Amino acid sequence: MQNQKKIAIVGAGLVGSLLAIYLKKAGHIVHVYDRSPDIRKIQFSGRSINLAMSNRGWKALEVIGVDQEIKKIGLPMEKRAIHLMDQSLNYQKYGKEGESIYSLSRGVLNRKMIDLAEEKGVEFFFEHKVWDVTLGDATLHIGKEEHGEWTDYKYDMIFGSDGAFSRVRHRMQRQSMFNYSQDFLEIGYKELNIPSNADGTHKLDKSSLHIWPRGNFMLIALPNLDGSFTCTLFMPFKGENSFEQLDTKEKLVDFFAKYFPSTKEVIPNLVEDFFKNPKSYLVTMKCFPWTHNDKVALIGDACHAIVPFYGHGMNAGFEDITVLNELMEKYGDDWETIFNEYQNSRKPNTDAIAELSYRNFIEMSTKTADANFLLQKKIEKWFSEKHPEKWIPLYSRVTFSHQPYSEALAIGDRQDAIMQEILAIESIEEIWETEPIEQRILQLLRE
Repeated sequence: MQNQKKIAIVGAGLVGSLLAIYLKKAGHIVHVYDRSPDIRKIQFSGRSINLAMSNRGWKALEVIGVDQEIKKIGLPMEKRAIHLMDQSLNYQKYGKEGESIYSLSRGVLNRKMIDLAEEKGVEFFFEHKVWDVTLGDATLHIGKEEHGEWTDYKYDMIFGSDGAFSRVRHRMQRQSMFNYSQDFLEIGYKELNIPSNADGTHKLDKSSLHIWPRGNFMLIALPNLDGSFTCTLFMPFKGENSFEQLDTKEKLVDFFAKYFPSTKEVIPNLVEDFFKNPKSYLVTMKCFPWTHNDKVALIGDACHAIVPFYGHGMNAGFEDITVLNELMEKYGDDWETIFNEYQNSRKPNTDAIAELSYRNFIEMSTKTADANFLLQKKIEKWFSEKHPEKWIPLYSRVTFSHQPYSEALAIGDRQDAIMQEILAIESIEEIWETEPIEQRILQLLRE
């Protein structure tokens, strides 16, 4: 327990709700403000990508004892199911036996996290729009309109957990020596849906994350508890095979018949969903510093928004909370030291997962259908099973361990360089599972 402070969290999303539980547990008065209506009272659909919870996320939930409660609303996915153009299926295991990532509906999880936080005594204030923050004395300025009348709410401390377009960060950006960048991909996404069978079962394998890789565009599908799948179509906004081109029902139906023929029977509402659901954008946002004295701190997407292709936006945000909590336990009430170490330890790691997430789009959309890449994965799996202490695949380092992202990226780059040398060996596809290849990898690792 720390000396009690009155703390405001701006943003009632996944990271804000979980942070609220941690701060309440540490003995603080916690108020959460969100500009939107209470998500538990509205229909949530149309612009979502299902979440993939992995070890980093589970660790943050385990510490406060809510992990088993959350597992009940998720489904384990142990592998990728790759739907190739010839309609054949190729399965790729994510990790070792028993290792899975969990598919979770963003809306269902967010509602659950708010319920759990309220049970612990956190107070939520929905439809409260924060327009500005006085950083020096942790005051929120809230009102119905940006140019209308505002009410001041004074706190001991404020956390900005209000996403990639954070209002709290917006105020911090107007200081000198604050670095900020945002990069939008030329690729956007649109939500589609595979409903359940009449008896409530899944139309596709429910223990897989389904991918239809097609180069610069792809379709993915993640399972839900009710038998449905949340699908996401990623593609360029303009140019060949783009959202711009799919402007009529006929073009859309022809496009799916050509590139995703296996979906014809499973996406009955394709046309309706496609033209009803909005196009959404993908942005990588970086900034520094994340804190202001011992008064204000950014967390989650507010300081490190990433593209979703590694499934680690939520996991990285939850890991922020794990690190913050460890520092609170270490330094007690010295919030200036806590904030300083928090931002300095997390910044290199969130930069690393941003890079990994961007690269994973290339892997998912292109490489998963590439014979050389598939062979590389086979060799890595074979070698890592023989020498688990010498080789942990990059995906496992990122997803099934707590190794800092920056270390995982550096080691992954080194391993990939070794693999490129191995793949260049003549007739490697015939001799990869042999003693000389094993010895060559060991030699390259020693070098």
